[in-house]
Amino acid sequence: MRILQICHKVPFPPKDGGCIAMNNLTQGLIAQGNSIKILAINTPKHFIKIEELPAEYLSKTNIESVFVDTSVKPIPALLNLFSDGSYNIDRFYSREFEQKITDEIKKVKYDIIQLESIFVSMYIPAIRKNSSAKIVLRSHNIEYKIWERNATRSSGLLKKIYFNFLAQRLKKYELSQLSAYDAVAAISYGDAKWFKKNSFQKPVIITPFGIESDNNIPRKNPQPEKRSVFHIGAMDWHPNVEGINWFLANVWDDVVRSFPDVILYLAGRKMSSAVKAEGKKNVIILGEVEDAHEFMHSKGLMIIPLLSGGGMRIKLIEGMSLSKVIVSTSVGAEGVDCTDNENILIADTPEEFVNAIGKYLNDPEYLNSIGENANNLVNAHYSNNVISEKLSTFYKELIS
Repeated sequence: MRILQICHKVPFPPKDGGCIAMNNLTQGLIAQGNSIKILAINTPKHFIKIEELPAEYLSKTNIESVFVDTSVKPIPALLNLFSDGSYNIDRFYSREFEQKITDEIKKVKYDIIQLESIFVSMYIPAIRKNSSAKIVLRSHNIEYKIWERNATRSSGLLKKIYFNFLAQRLKKYELSQLSAYDAVAAISYGDAKWFKKNSFQKPVIITPFGIESDNNIPRKNPQPEKRSVFHIGAMDWHPNVEGINWFLANVWDDVVRSFPDVILYLAGRKMSSAVKAEGKKNVIILGEVEDAHEFMHSKGLMIIPLLSGGGMRIKLIEGMSLSKVIVSTSVGAEGVDCTDNENILIADTPEEFVNAIGKYLNDPEYLNSIGENANNLVNAHYSNNVISEKLSTFYKELIS
């Protein structure tokens, strides 16, 4: 099959959750014998020089991009209040990118056009006008729910009102687009359920984030550093910032009081400017690490203290694939079919986090089975080969 993958940001190099999810599916579909072409919006936040990407990747994907300034601007954001549109969505529209899509689908007959997220759905009218390909939304999140959570957790009245406003605009837009898709590839069971609940009558498949089989092979550091806790995640994503700062303010001091020799390692892009670690003992801020999996192998207990966000946690699946014992909030574990005290530890309050970390530090060997069970779960349900094969079969049935 010929598949056109339209992305809201350049999916390579795969350094954050969204890019990893897009790239892994790209590679999986190629491995299934499909021909892939990528058209991507190149944003200021994730700007990539396409010509500097690896030659093999360029050859396999024929990727092209158009720069679109998606940065938040005060005046357009203010003017949007007096329109019917969603500012979150409108920022991703570009006439030049629309023309790029139009030129491509006039030139090549595609079987499937895969939209990576709701943020590129505004290009559907141009696609319908110029192509008979089946249009599939790959839903990474139900976006408005993220903003609803942001509003709920916001302390300022004006911010709460504005976040609720953004959430309602997004919800209206997401619902209005349902009739435009020929099918949906949802990243989690919960997201798939949302589409069905809202009367989406066309085919839906669940395509969770998939792990390549070599990701769970230990490398240089098979033995993790004892008495260590770690978090890894990009700090240009608000839920990560919110979660880590909550953890530092409400959990970490109590952990250190009970275990004075424990070290917390924080890794990820834009870490030093976002984390409020002043005066906190035993915290080492590493920033972006060269090899995320080497880093994860080298440390002990993994934490995911997310309080907001949606979709599926890529780093959770990666940690599980490496047999890490993970303490996560319920929000952080959403989208993954995991079970508390079986293949993960769930903690939603400061006290629960302190207790879970204490269990690990008191007797890490006792919890080894949780890490092993996590690895087994990923191998059974989150293999990229299996997921890509199912999606490829789904697409063949869709166009038949």
